[in-house]
Amino acid sequence: MRRWFVVGSLVVSLAASASAQTLRWSSQGDPQTMDPHSQNESLTNQMNGQVYETLVNRGKALELVPVLATEWKQVAPTRWRVKLRPNVKFHDGAPFTADDVIFSVQRAKAGTSDIGAYAAALGTPKKIDALTVEFELAQVNPVFEQHLTTLPIMNRAWAEKNKATEPANFKGKSENYASFHANGTGPFMLVSRQPDVKTTYKRNPAWWGTFEGNVQEVVYTPIASDATRTAALISGEIDFVLDPVPQDVQRLRTTSGVKVIDGPENRLLFIGMDQSRDQLLYSSVKAKNPFKDVRVRRALYQAIDIEAIKSRLMRGQSLPTGGITPSPLGAYNDPEIERRLPYDLEAAKKLLADAGYPAGFEVTLDCPNNRYINDEEICQTLAAMWARLGVKVRVNAMPRSLYFPKLQKQDTSMYLLGWGGSITDAETLITPILRSRSDTTGSWNFGGVKDEKIDELAAASSREPDPKKREQLIRELLKRHNEQVLHLPLHRQVIPWAARSNVTVVHRADNWLEWSWVKVAK
Repeated sequence: MRRWFVVGSLVVSLAASASAQTLRWSSQGDPQTMDPHSQNESLTNQMNGQVYETLVNRGKALELVPVLATEWKQVAPTRWRVKLRPNVKFHDGAPFTADDVIFSVQRAKAGTSDIGAYAAALGTPKKIDALTVEFELAQVNPVFEQHLTTLPIMNRAWAEKNKATEPANFKGKSENYASFHANGTGPFMLVSRQPDVKTTYKRNPAWWGTFEGNVQEVVYTPIASDATRTAALISGEIDFVLDPVPQDVQRLRTTSGVKVIDGPENRLLFIGMDQSRDQLLYSSVKAKNPFKDVRVRRALYQAIDIEAIKSRLMRGQSLPTGGITPSPLGAYNDPEIERRLPYDLEAAKKLLADAGYPAGFEVTLDCPNNRYINDEEICQTLAAMWARLGVKVRVNAMPRSLYFPKLQKQDTSMYLLGWGGSITDAETLITPILRSRSDTTGSWNFGGVKDEKIDELAAASSREPDPKKREQLIRELLKRHNEQVLHLPLHRQVIPWAARSNVTVVHRADNWLEWSWVKVAK
């Protein structure tokens, strides 16, 4: 597979086409792949989502809006009929039909797909005619409509022609044609892909939709250095930064030619722990796993001074929580579920001693250094806080391109993870993270958490059609999770964006920059 490399300055490519209708933007990381089913990661999904469309998507307030589907109807408890948009073409000119929907569902269910749980939730698609598909479900899916937003549609003929009928196995570091090329129905077309250097796009002149913005070309350049990214924005070398660092935000607010666009993100950051192995992979404790003891998990939780993290590290740009759902709406705004365990270092020390670790222990914390706001710094801060317990934490920080494959192989003892997106319902977290690992559940349960009561409640909530009954199941499940301290919740991110003054963007709570809405004034 052909690869590209950069020589010299990180910003050498930023001077690409400076036309008023070119959007030049950046963040600290790079999309993982151009294959829309291969990796379920926000920046990757966001960039691929400009090229590949879903049947249903989100509007500016995260409301459901029709895209490749014009209407959908539940015709039986376990059957949905979806009408497809006519006269839509892929970027290569091929017509969009029901065959592409069926192919995309099947492709996304493959073992190498990272969205298999979402595809499985759609059931089995059946072609009724060229523009009608029926989905037959094995059981009731109360959030079927929201799952329609998670499946990017690919062209069957293009995938077959280019030997890309299955997603590239990202965690196995394999690649295929779709890893570097794309053919969707969306508003923008992929022009060139240079991993970790630059990715460029152009407007799709044959797009079926209506552009609200005026952008003709998009140039994305990842800049890992916070200082370099900020400097590039201030100098005008780039037009937009998705992730300005908290310590630079106040300066950017008062910088001529620059503006800050504020908004909360529907994303939770938390710590996961290996609770499945009898001995941790990376720890000083032998023939025993301290994370299997709820007292140890609770001790680590109560040793976290979350307000110090908020005020000193995040500069106020975080929303501490004791909940595990990306949005408080997922927990029905229940204050009991949202309440954190109190910060209490003495209580934490007693819990650790009672568990048999009065002198603490050593363990490695895996952490990305270019995925979440202050991710490596959060890990280092936690390590310092846990050192007061005698728990010596080695922070193993790495780029997201290495981090996610490592976690997906369950090669970890402790890790920082964020979870969120456009769906506020708890189901989007319950199935991939809280349920036991299987072919269709627990794909992001890297700690191997297994709780029979949670599995039982989760399975019931995922097929309960009555909203009130389902709410009670989810509340009980989340309370069970918190009682067992199966993860250590930290905070929900607050995401300020930064742009040049002549750039108008729409801030969405899923941290999604929709290019077709962007305006770049001359």
